[in-house]
Amino acid sequence: MRLLQALLQIFALMCITVTADFYKILGVKRGASQKEIKKGYRQMSLKFHPDKNKEEGAAQKFSEIARAYEVLSDESLKEIFDQRGEEGLKQHEQNQQHGGGGGGGGFDDMFSQFFGGGGGGRRDTGDARTDDVEVPLRVSLKQLYEGVVLDVHYVREVLCVNWEECTRSNPECSGPGVKVFRQQIAPGFVQQVQQNDDRCISRGKMWKSNCKACASGKTSTEKIDLSIDVTKGMRNNERITFEGVADEKPGHKAGDLHFIIQEIPGKNFHRENDNLYTTADIPLVEALTGVSRQFAHVNGETFTVTVDDVIECDDVKRIKGKGMPRRNGQGYGDLFLTFEVDFPDKLTVEQKAEIKKILSNNGHDEL
Repeated sequence: MRLLQALLQIFALMCITVTADFYKILGVKRGASQKEIKKGYRQMSLKFHPDKNKEEGAAQKFSEIARAYEVLSDESLKEIFDQRGEEGLKQHEQNQQHGGGGGGGGFDDMFSQFFGGGGGGRRDTGDARTDDVEVPLRVSLKQLYEGVVLDVHYVREVLCVNWEECTRSNPECSGPGVKVFRQQIAPGFVQQVQQNDDRCISRGKMWKSNCKACASGKTSTEKIDLSIDVTKGMRNNERITFEGVADEKPGHKAGDLHFIIQEIPGKNFHRENDNLYTTADIPLVEALTGVSRQFAHVNGETFTVTVDDVIECDDVKRIKGKGMPRRNGQGYGDLFLTFEVDFPDKLTVEQKAEIKKILSNNGHDEL
């Protein structure tokens, strides 16, 4: 008698917390349209997907989200849930499993609807993917200026050719790496338990151990050849993506492979967006009388810069169209040339007198 009273107290407590509001789980209001329900599911499933959210309880939350969408996206199930709640939905699903009879009534049915009875669990959304891979790609400023195609070898894991022969049905598999089963914790009490199981490769599918069709395992290594097109004007940390080229895994879509541009600093030039910056040392005489100097660009081509005016220390000259190519193909950025004047360490008495004479003739009394 005491045991029955204890069980009833536990059941009453759990009735308060276990009953699910599928609309609330998806973050939508009752009466929401299918479009709103689908949008809510996408947002919540992305937030709690076990492949991205490693917080404790995320996998369970994802299972609840999938269950909510499984019901609300089906008009017939949604109607039952709206009219009779989760209890009516559970009874309907149990009747479906038992051919419409033999499953109703009794404490066992009443308790099991709260603890995993009737086909709940994680919905296989088909969105499971292997992790994306990022690879740094070191390229020179010259390569970014001219553009270049780089041929690389990439090694990845690919599925065994006969991998489907190594799978078997298992209703406890709720999705890739997730197993859900029911266990009895007391007479009349059935609890749904979710745990990680790498043998589960998709909903209802499990990997066979020691399968001869894939003697080396689920995957094997493969070397593939890729041509990376580094276009003119690409910038540091930009991505070049090959979709679906990351590792393969049963029950998953292959993730993407990203090559991340890592610009090697230039020896004579540094870059900011589409502009280039460099310096030139000139003697005092050229700073006073003018300069005409040839420079080698990042691609090795030469160009001439001529300045007839007096050049002050750290004077900057902007040379239009001598920067990096613009990524949209419309012209080039600019080159900013900073002049650094080299003053002589010392002057003779005669030199000082001659300079004073020259400057005095230009209206200056002294240096």
